[in-house]
Amino acid sequence: MYLMRIGAPGAEKPIARIDDDTYVDLSDTVTDFDEAFFGSGGIDRIRPLVAERVTTGQVSSFAGERIGAPIARPHQILCIGLNYSDHAAETGQAVPTEPILFNKSPNTLIGPNDDVRIPRGATKPDWEVELGIVIGRRTSYLDSVDDARDAIAGYLVVNDVSERAFQLERGGQWAKGKSAETFNPAGPWLATADEIEDVLDLDMWLDINGTRRQDGNTKTMIFDPYFIVHYLSQFLVLEPGDLINTGTPPGVGMGFNPPVWLKPGDVMELGIQHLGRQRQNVVAPR
Repeated sequence: MYLMRIGAPGAEKPIARIDDDTYVDLSDTVTDFDEAFFGSGGIDRIRPLVAERVTTGQVSSFAGERIGAPIARPHQILCIGLNYSDHAAETGQAVPTEPILFNKSPNTLIGPNDDVRIPRGATKPDWEVELGIVIGRRTSYLDSVDDARDAIAGYLVVNDVSERAFQLERGGQWAKGKSAETFNPAGPWLATADEIEDVLDLDMWLDINGTRRQDGNTKTMIFDPYFIVHYLSQFLVLEPGDLINTGTPPGVGMGFNPPVWLKPGDVMELGIQHLGRQRQNVVAPR
């Protein structure tokens, strides 16, 4: 299934996307795609309902509604840094021997086509197309990497927007350069894990003002999604609905010579095979 949330910010309704034109409205049976939904087996519960409504013609047509993030605000957004060897090389940093973990504020989560706002004082705003993982059940101390498959609800597109000066030049942890408002566009949909035949072979791309900047594939990940979920489970409890951003391929702004930074008026377009595409306008600080 392909789960989406449509409607005004704070008033999104949960739906199941059928195709580019139609969807099944689930708002009469699902409050939201949140911790309670994922933690109570919500995906398996709605499968027969969606199938029944499609069979009986209980479908609606998209009518230009705003698309929100496909999950409600999670307990935590966890991020893996330098998870593509060629991205590590372009930033001049060593390939990590273990996943680099940092946090991103959950209130950075926005819809896939919402505006991205540059924060006050920013001098080096940057982009990162990433594969996102959504956790499907409360998870800790997984016994094996293979066990991680059952802990994953699905996958989605994420833009891990960053401010490199805040991240790398202001001391402390990376979170400062990752957690400005609007810095985590997600969606348009959450593809349940069964919809993705091979998560380690998904093309991904990002354009700035129509110019291709990132062009990669998940097969060049250093640590794959199953390894990441198993690894994180050894250090912290993953809650249903938690989001993990798994790193970006080469082509970020800081990797160019000279570097290319986002500015008001820029347009970011990005996507991942089978997971849809995003488009954000970059706007000035408020």
